[in-house]
Amino acid sequence: MIPKSTILIIAGSDSSGGAGIQADLKTVTSLGSYGMTAITAVTVQNTTGVKSVVSIDPKKIYEQIVFTSEDIKPDAIKIGMLHSTEVIKKVLKALKKIKVKKIILDPVMIAKGGARLIDDKAIKILKKELIKEVDLITPNIPEAEVLTEMKINTVEDMILAANKLIVLGAKNVLIKGGHLNKKKLFDIFLSKKDFKIFESKKFITKNTHGTGCTLSSAITTFYSCGKSIKKSCELAIKYVNSAIKSNPKLGKGHGPINHLNSILMRNL
Repeated sequence: MIPKSTILIIAGSDSSGGAGIQADLKTVTSLGSYGMTAITAVTVQNTTGVKSVVSIDPKKIYEQIVFTSEDIKPDAIKIGMLHSTEVIKKVLKALKKIKVKKIILDPVMIAKGGARLIDDKAIKILKKELIKEVDLITPNIPEAEVLTEMKINTVEDMILAANKLIVLGAKNVLIKGGHLNKKKLFDIFLSKKDFKIFESKKFITKNTHGTGCTLSSAITTFYSCGKSIKKSCELAIKYVNSAIKSNPKLGKGHGPINHLNSILMRNL
């Protein structure tokens, strides 16, 4: 099987393999594309939580992005964990240099166990500058609350928050509704010209580690292959839901999902 596209992933490493760069690469590969990486941080973690975060020198992050892209041009870029102002500035500089048009941002801020993964100064520059440079931003509810400075308790709140992100400069927004206390799952897609509520079955399981990373990487993969942003979101949501349903039940805490479920979706 020949890869359908090339994708550069800018994100942190998860030593347990369920989220971060590891989940991103598994997703991209499972969906038939070729993944490259620029690692922003190394986390010491397992399914029970994050023990520590080791930052990569921002200059080295810049060099990873530029040097890799000079050799293999990415069709699309997925951005995950950017934990400091210096890192975001270097990533912005690198993006301007390599000039890749298709960019998806998953604003990783809070780990599954509740640990904060980004500082306040970095959040400000993400809102002021980075959000305007990407095609889609995919926050979950806690991340959307941080970005919009509002509480989100209902689907209506999610829609309001999505509108606030559009006002901040986002071109397209997908707010993930997994944190809502609902029997069904609601994900809100919004752009200046389009709106969609993706409704799907909610699986009751503790094994959802890496769903955000996986979703954004799946969206990036479909988008890189020529699907529209909205269609990419739809297909990626189906992929993640299937991966949650067939999770391998690993670990003592929030276990990983099953990235290999894409074998059942090969014809998409």
